[in-house]
Amino acid sequence: MNRPQLILAPGKEKALQRRHPWIFSGAVRQRVGDMQPGDLVDVLSTDGQWLATGHYQDDSIICKVLSFETRQIDADFFSQRLLSAIRYRQQLGFFNNPATNVFRLVYGEGDFLPGLVCDWYNGVLVMQAHSAGIHRQLPLLKDLMVQHLSQFDLKSVFDKSSTTCPNYGTPLQDGYIWGIQPDEWEVCESGNKLLINFFEGQKTGFFIDQRENRLLVSQLAQGHRVLNCFGYTGGFSLAALRGGAQFVETVDISKKAIELCNRNVELNFGPDAPHKGTIADVLKFFAESEFQNSKFDLIILDPPAFAKNHRSLQQGLKGYRTINQRAMETIADGGLLMTFSCSQAVSKDDFQTMLFTAAANARRKVRIVRQLPHAADHPVSIYHPEGEYLKGLLLEVEK
Repeated sequence: MNRPQLILAPGKEKALQRRHPWIFSGAVRQRVGDMQPGDLVDVLSTDGQWLATGHYQDDSIICKVLSFETRQIDADFFSQRLLSAIRYRQQLGFFNNPATNVFRLVYGEGDFLPGLVCDWYNGVLVMQAHSAGIHRQLPLLKDLMVQHLSQFDLKSVFDKSSTTCPNYGTPLQDGYIWGIQPDEWEVCESGNKLLINFFEGQKTGFFIDQRENRLLVSQLAQGHRVLNCFGYTGGFSLAALRGGAQFVETVDISKKAIELCNRNVELNFGPDAPHKGTIADVLKFFAESEFQNSKFDLIILDPPAFAKNHRSLQQGLKGYRTINQRAMETIADGGLLMTFSCSQAVSKDDFQTMLFTAAANARRKVRIVRQLPHAADHPVSIYHPEGEYLKGLLLEVEK
């Protein structure tokens, strides 16, 4: 196979020998042959030893490795990887759980398919490419998924790559690429119905990774006043109401998100549910006198990624610290704070140190009750710890 080659600088082969699937541009000494974004390339050590095959990208991560074995990267290769991912979810019981029909089906490096995310929404498969190489393979991957998922009553395939795939000269547009084309779709998570808009929704339509943490909220919420910050379309709010919360307030800066949240609440609990949707910036909401005088027993902070990369880490940590301090200062005595960071650049140590500072500034007694990772359908390759991006803690806060 006469593929283009990336020749690594001396000593840079060690990460690949540990089977890490990313090659950074600074590790490459020489490029041999004509290579375009998304092309398959072979990776060689300085002395010419073959190390891996992956997709080339003209970016800081110059190659995402598909295989550490010498083999064809063809339809059979992708078919085997997809079948492995499907079998894993079958083993976890996701395909036969009527209470939950939305889950992650392929999780990039965690399923040994770097650059590919696939989510199952009650028969609609949403595919998302995070690399040019995967985007160029989407027609093949779609055909394979249609074949492999026919037994599970697949109805549609939706491509949602426009904001995640690097621009490589091909127009990127979200839309259905197979099957029926609903404007809106209903799914069920832990007994709660949710309306999904694949065109307008964040991520692939919903934040699937928080499923098990939302289930925990439903176990903790009974009789409590619950505040769901950065609440999006109300996943945590529905869980709290399902668990018997006395009152739930959902805060998000997006009018569309709050409108859909209110619809989701009414769909599940009727028009008289003890819920309020508030369109507001969370920090400004914390400063309002109405909030200052309203004590919540359980506060959920699930913000967007404040630190998109390591260059913005310190600024991002400052943002996390500010919102957590405000929550700690105002939460009811003995209240529970469920707080998260989805920033890959923020380590567990960074996150916990930030919370220590927020607690000290708030002058409250704070103790860790529980670690809160992402759900089991987001497996993490032992060779790629970066896949464990979601950091979360359940904290108890006293005077």
